[in-house]
Amino acid sequence: MDETLVNNQKHRITLAGTDQSFECDSDDVLLRSALRNDIAFPYECNVGACGNCKFELIEGDVDARWPEAPGWTAKDRERRRYLGCQSMPRGDCTIKLRPNQHYAPLHQPKRVTGTFTSRRSITHDIEEFRFELSDDMRFEPGQYALLTLPGVSGQRAYSMSNIVQGSQARVLDFQVRRVPNGQGSNALFDRLATGEQVEIDGPYGMAYLRRDVKRDILCLAGGSGLAPMISIARGVAQTPEMQGVKLHFLYGGRTPRDVCGRDMLEALENFGSHLHFDAAVSDASGEQWGGHTGFVHELAESKFGDGLRDMEIYFAGPPAMGQAIQKMLLARKVSFGQVHFDQFY
Repeated sequence: MDETLVNNQKHRITLAGTDQSFECDSDDVLLRSALRNDIAFPYECNVGACGNCKFELIEGDVDARWPEAPGWTAKDRERRRYLGCQSMPRGDCTIKLRPNQHYAPLHQPKRVTGTFTSRRSITHDIEEFRFELSDDMRFEPGQYALLTLPGVSGQRAYSMSNIVQGSQARVLDFQVRRVPNGQGSNALFDRLATGEQVEIDGPYGMAYLRRDVKRDILCLAGGSGLAPMISIARGVAQTPEMQGVKLHFLYGGRTPRDVCGRDMLEALENFGSHLHFDAAVSDASGEQWGGHTGFVHELAESKFGDGLRDMEIYFAGPPAMGQAIQKMLLARKVSFGQVHFDQFY
């Protein structure tokens, strides 16, 4: 049989106990196909690590794209539980799933072709990569997309740093940090040539800008968590209804040369009045540094204290940073309904 025909087959996926169903291409996964059809399939990391997209397979068969995914256990296999982000249907299936409207997509994700057009340096190990798309991709500030990169097994999730403005729905900018031995970042930094095309699938993510919330905003970023936080700041500056909102942007780096983002914020309207930048470094030894020494969550706590309870909080960065921020916010009794982050591993 022609492999192309196999890849183009569509299968009917039915939610057990409901009248809901959707079509899934044989080369797509159940989670993302459901979201493309406005089914509010719960998820977090989208790449097999967290296990939040598990479902029970009642009828039919699926293939696991990544059988060794950390979020899929031996007990899951025994109970015919699978990861939505890794499961490709072999035919029609019936699955047991509890949709949650919290995960209903604001913009239906789609798969498009992205042409790599340019790159620019941000720090010694972070660069911004621009792609022009074959079709419009609307997204909210703070969301991410999945890139299929040459020579890399599986997809890589990267957040957009730009926002959609008018005809700009066909441009995506990704600010990526080179990770030692990182397949995805090394492919971007070393192998991707200008003019080369990749598949981009998006948008995804729940840590997007809540434009209807008018309380002051705190953005906490570290590493390439810069990208979604810059997008959120740009989204606030672009939204007329949010002009009275103050946004505090805190960046955490290991050393002073890791600190970045201020120049992008200075380009926005109201910088210095409604938009403020500060930074912390955990290791300032041997370098001139006039800012906060310590971690970014410590800087946030020292600046705002119990005032954190009155802010809308967004954060993105390394897992250890995210865990420290959550622990601090919990100790300050901040409602997690006003805290937004995407769980990456």
